[in-house]
Amino acid sequence: MSLLALVTGVAVALALGYRLYGRFVAGQYRLDDAAITPAVARRDGIDFVPTPPFYLFGQHFSAIAAAGPIVGPIAACMAFGWLPCVLWIVFGVIFIGAVHDLSALVASLRHGAHSIAEVARAHLGRRAYLALAAFIWLALLYVIIAFADVTAQTFRGVTEDLAQGGGAFNLGGAVAAASTMYLLLAMAMGLVQRLARPPMWISTLVFVPATLGAIWLGTQVSTVLVFGPATWYIAILAYCFVASLLPVWLLQQPRGYLGGFVLYLAIAVALAGLLVGGLGGDFEIAQHAVRSPAGGWLQALGSGLRGETPPEAMIFPFLFVTIACGACSGFHGLVCGGTTSKQIAKESHCRPIGYGAMLAEGLVAVIALATAMIAADIPAGTPPNVVYGQGLARFLTTLLGDRYLLFATTFGTMAVATFVFDTLDVSTRLGRYLIQELLGTRARLAGVLASALTAGLPLAILLGVHDPARPGAAWRSFWTLFGTSNQLLAALTLLGVTVWLARTGRRFWYTLAPTVFVMVITLSALALQIASGVRAALRGGAGSGPALVNGAVAIALLLLALLFVLEAGRAIRRTPPTAPAGV
Repeated sequence: MSLLALVTGVAVALALGYRLYGRFVAGQYRLDDAAITPAVARRDGIDFVPTPPFYLFGQHFSAIAAAGPIVGPIAACMAFGWLPCVLWIVFGVIFIGAVHDLSALVASLRHGAHSIAEVARAHLGRRAYLALAAFIWLALLYVIIAFADVTAQTFRGVTEDLAQGGGAFNLGGAVAAASTMYLLLAMAMGLVQRLARPPMWISTLVFVPATLGAIWLGTQVSTVLVFGPATWYIAILAYCFVASLLPVWLLQQPRGYLGGFVLYLAIAVALAGLLVGGLGGDFEIAQHAVRSPAGGWLQALGSGLRGETPPEAMIFPFLFVTIACGACSGFHGLVCGGTTSKQIAKESHCRPIGYGAMLAEGLVAVIALATAMIAADIPAGTPPNVVYGQGLARFLTTLLGDRYLLFATTFGTMAVATFVFDTLDVSTRLGRYLIQELLGTRARLAGVLASALTAGLPLAILLGVHDPARPGAAWRSFWTLFGTSNQLLAALTLLGVTVWLARTGRRFWYTLAPTVFVMVITLSALALQIASGVRAALRGGAGSGPALVNGAVAIALLLLALLFVLEAGRAIRRTPPTAPAGV
């Protein structure tokens, strides 16, 4: 099958999904531009800021489309083949992921831009609220752990033989330098917008090219910021702590806007490269459509259940949770209810930002999948972000020529790091919001302590399991539990929305059906990871650290999820209340 035809077919399916199913779901919520949104009613210039939809789309898109839709599909393709990945991405993103995002955004908007946990408190009671709040905070910790680990592995010094003329070039150092300059540019843009207030098109013409210039400059100073993973863990999480306390106009909004353009450019480069190379016959699908382990899937299932192979080798349920954000992501609901809902100026903006951005992320996932599909040989243990960077470089050099290979490879790999930074500090900010919400205070000191706790625990875990002799060995285990907790959070969010809809007399089958589907997948994956953790505890040894941590966290997540489900069942059986106006 032609790679160009495959990607074109996926793009058409996503467009039809937005046009047809997206319109249907949005219609169920009766979006009304006459309603005053929380961003307008509570405007404070820090968290509540009415934002134009194009600007907000870029910020929201770059916050949700981090490493998830890139790392997950590539890892799943290397394990299970590309065909199951394509099917799950297309089906999942249209009927589950985008429905989840739009529903979470509208639910938050209709409840004062509070988090989904607060929505649960209103309709399920305090115990459900506490269970979901604890689950969300643990899930946020794993978002931070997984993404900080991926970023640190990207930045660690590995000399690549990419420099023309035989000069030394360090890809990790180049990406680290470019990413650092990108963050400084974002803060500069925030200050310019705040103080000088130029038209947005002028800032775009200045700062977007400057971001590309930072990528080029990173290739020229690639040996300056060369450190090991442990150093980068500290630096990245210190950044998260500071960034989570800054006003959104200073870093989050401009960084999201610039990151959105990097993401748009990466999509455009891939699509243009696919078109030119596909028509010229340059790109053939080199990977297997389906990868069956030796002995077949039944034997792999048995060996996984017996603990003879890692549980993530089993296609069910780990195909789904490995792809993670590319099809469905509970983290998106946190972004919708934590930051985006505080910036929605009109209710009609919810459909393009909530439903539309998730479909765009599905396209990002398929493009990431394509970078792996054209690779004839991917050595075992190759990080997915490296596969993505090399694949995107092939697309770009198809357009510009091999003389731009150095820039192209840095651009592709830095794109992943750019998206990850967006998610990392948003996650830390959301953790701060959640703890302050639990404590019922917006005091500055409470925010500082909440951010320190949210960034500090991931740092302690990463440093605790780090093995200098085996850098990068733990990321796959962390990623699997991240994907599991992430999609289970999506199921719990959809369950909370379903209860809200049921108790206010609305149709809810379009949220209940995906709730059940994702719940079965994720609870199965949690149970298997708990079993793996128990076996690791019995076996002991230096390499058992990640499995032990994952097993302990998986038990806590499972208990909290079951408590939430029980409370949701009780709430549905209670007499429905009178629906508040506009809800």
